[in-house]
Amino acid sequence: MAELQEVQITEEKPLLPGQTPEVAKEAELAARILLDQGQTHSVETPYGSVTFTVYGTPKPKRPAILTYHDVGLNYKSCFQPLFQFGDMQEIIQNFVRVHVDAPGMEEGAPVFPLGYQYPSLDQLADMIPCILQYLNFSTVIGVGAGAGAYILSRYALTHPDTVEGLVLINIDPNAKGWMDWAAHKLTGLTSSIPEMILGHLFSQEELSGNSELIQKYRNIITHAPNLENIELYWNSYNNRRDLNLERGGAVTLKCPVMLVVGDQAPHEDAVVECNSKLDPTQTSFLKMADSGGQPQLTQPGKLTEAFKYFLQGMGYMASSCMTRLSRSRTASLTSAASTDGNRSRSRTLSQSSESGTLPSGPPGHTMEVSC
Repeated sequence: MAELQEVQITEEKPLLPGQTPEVAKEAELAARILLDQGQTHSVETPYGSVTFTVYGTPKPKRPAILTYHDVGLNYKSCFQPLFQFGDMQEIIQNFVRVHVDAPGMEEGAPVFPLGYQYPSLDQLADMIPCILQYLNFSTVIGVGAGAGAYILSRYALTHPDTVEGLVLINIDPNAKGWMDWAAHKLTGLTSSIPEMILGHLFSQEELSGNSELIQKYRNIITHAPNLENIELYWNSYNNRRDLNLERGGAVTLKCPVMLVVGDQAPHEDAVVECNSKLDPTQTSFLKMADSGGQPQLTQPGKLTEAFKYFLQGMGYMASSCMTRLSRSRTASLTSAASTDGNRSRSRTLSQSSESGTLPSGPPGHTMEVSC
């Protein structure tokens, strides 16, 4: 008989005392489902309570991705199509996400009492440190749309050491001028609050086309149970202060920034102006064709690819697999080199709507991308 040898078997994940393998497997599955569904928290701040949802677990030496939504939306209706997109999964596996809902915008939020003083956008920005302190997060990469982009920019100006990068969709850094106020008041006489907000979110061409997407979001806003709260957020946005950004001045965003706008967006001029006020060595300008007013909803694939390049430029996800857009990089860079002569402050990359991308590369130019 062959000599028997003693083999010691050690469990990689020892079971808890009294726990069967079946129970352990069920507990692990429940924990995974909880992470996939997100964990919702509320924290008190000097300006009221704010609700946010956390997905995933913190990664060592990596910032959290923190999102802030636009007026008329919450984090789900503003960003869910982007973060549920297939190619985005590689990003969200590498970063914990914190989705902030502006006060009163979260699902099931009660209507604020009559006379409630809604926080200004500056005060909404001042709530963010309370969120990071609660979660014990030191730095973030902000992703904001419209009013949310303004809020994250304001936060980055006052807390630059905690912001590693910003993706700003449809940002308008300027306060409303007298002409804007007059137009706003005149529109308010003939249009309802939902229609005014839809005009803020989408282009007139999109609204006239009345696509399935427009019908969906018109229904969301028109029949929102917290419409009174939405109006308060809308009023705060229209009362925003000027960010007073100045290229080379004391007031500027010191982190890498990717500005995003659709080619028919209502805020195209404002985003272009914002681009002119930021450091060209730190700023990328992404103008997306065929995307309308909400590129994160209509072109999540292209925006995901640009986000990957943006993260690579910051030193993260160096081995990330670029999928359907990577094949156009060589042609894009060649096209860029041919146009440098007349535009010394920026490099223009002109591409078709099917192959747009934001290539990674050394800083030194603002990259205006038409994709």
